[in-house]
Amino acid sequence: MFASIAILLWVGHLLADYPGQTDHQATHKADNSAHGWRANLTHAATHVLICSTLLAVGNAVLGWDLPLLPTVVALLWIGATHSLIDRRWPVRWWMENTGQRDFLAHGGAAHVDQAAHVAALVTAALFLAA
Repeated sequence: MFASIAILLWVGHLLADYPGQTDHQATHKADNSAHGWRANLTHAATHVLICSTLLAVGNAVLGWDLPLLPTVVALLWIGATHSLIDRRWPVRWWMENTGQRDFLAHGGAAHVDQAAHVAALVTAALFLAA
């Protein structure tokens, strides 16, 4: 069940991060303003909506019986971690403090960003499968 959940959450992440993210959200989600927070939280909510839809489909089609409260907790985790990672400063801080300044200067932040998102999704999948 873990692998199926993880794949559905990963597909949900890809759908929300690429075709589901507007140019406005991508440009402003890290801005330090009410406008930036609105773009950020709207984008995170898209992740929660898409992932919840895919988990509901998995629950129906694959015969799962995901309990409601843990599922809600996992979805809140996905939304909160996605929002935090997309503020960009955590990724920048990580790269500046772990010997990755050159990688950061050459476009590596997008890769570290995606790795952090995958780690959060795998955590959610492990939680739901436990």
